[in-house]
Amino acid sequence: MKILFAADGSRYTKKALAFLVTHETLANPDAELIVLNIQPAVSPRVRAMAGAGMVYQWQKDEAMAVLDPIGTFLQRHKIRYKCSWAVGPAAAKIVQTAEKEKVHMIVMGTHGHGVVGRALLGSVSQRVLSDAGVPVLLVK
Repeated sequence: MKILFAADGSRYTKKALAFLVTHETLANPDAELIVLNIQPAVSPRVRAMAGAGMVYQWQKDEAMAVLDPIGTFLQRHKIRYKCSWAVGPAAAKIVQTAEKEKVHMIVMGTHGHGVVGRALLGSVSQRVLSDAGVPVLLVK
């Protein structure tokens, strides 16, 4: 099974990762895990002021701060994985990556804001759930 694991570095990511590795039907020697972190885009004005190279390096550093500990954790559990990161709207990038990589499932943590929170704030997990063409496992 090929799984896309969306990781934002929050405590919800840690709970979802723990759930994933403790369920052998998901994380087994035959599984392939793609760990994805999404960084926010910066405005063109900020990019021009700071420089594209500096913005890219900052986004990469932020992504690696999330991905490196996850990679270490997965190595300890002998789970085959690859890490990647992208820049842009989180839900859209998660769905695009799932399609591109032809995954069988998306796993992600959710903050669980509830109906009111989603209405006011929007929800990455809600958008992924409605837009993805594969099953989505949300861990709260």
